[in-house]
Amino acid sequence: MEIQSRLDARDATKSTMGINIKKRSIYTCIKRIIDIVGSFVGLILLSPLILVVSILIKIDSDGAVFFSQERIGLHGKRFKMYKFRSMVINAEELKARLEKLNEMSGPMFKMKEDPRVTKIGKFIRRTSIDELPQLLNILKGDMSLVGPRPSLPHEVEKFEDWMMERLEVKPGLTCYWQVSGRNDIDFEEWMKLDVKYVRERDLWLDIKLIFKTFKVFLGDEHAR
Repeated sequence: MEIQSRLDARDATKSTMGINIKKRSIYTCIKRIIDIVGSFVGLILLSPLILVVSILIKIDSDGAVFFSQERIGLHGKRFKMYKFRSMVINAEELKARLEKLNEMSGPMFKMKEDPRVTKIGKFIRRTSIDELPQLLNILKGDMSLVGPRPSLPHEVEKFEDWMMERLEVKPGLTCYWQVSGRNDIDFEEWMKLDVKYVRERDLWLDIKLIFKTFKVFLGDEHAR
């Protein structure tokens, strides 16, 4: 079943009892203001770092500085997510040969020592600097500072029904997964953490997750 059809079926059967719609609307409005201010200020303050990383990527390997890829966002909306390029230019072609070495259960693909990652790519992944261009996605409104990481279309198509709840909020730059072990967490536990966020979300939780994420930029042994 297509992603949108599964979401429509979920909406038809979902109960809204106990949900404070007015409170949720206020939260969503304030969250958007924080996203706009945070991403705008972040882009300005981090512009020297973004420039230096762009130069290093060009020196390190052939190809564009930035990489864009279609992801699934709020209510199944598709959008282009931006990242610094951390892999060789033919990474997608090489992926087919590496599928049998996948270390992540479920539809996600993760490898601890992925041979497609460039030298500078290893550094910007470990420090999560490769995600900084997503501040543009946040400014545009496709993403939020806090929310489940945006998945690829073919990954979402393989989700179990309960996992589709992740799509009830905008995908984010950080969430429970980023600050709780990342790639050392198996796929099902990752999805449970995302659903936990969707159900518990409020401004105080968002603020706590943002501050916890700052530690990741100092280097995260779980990142790859």
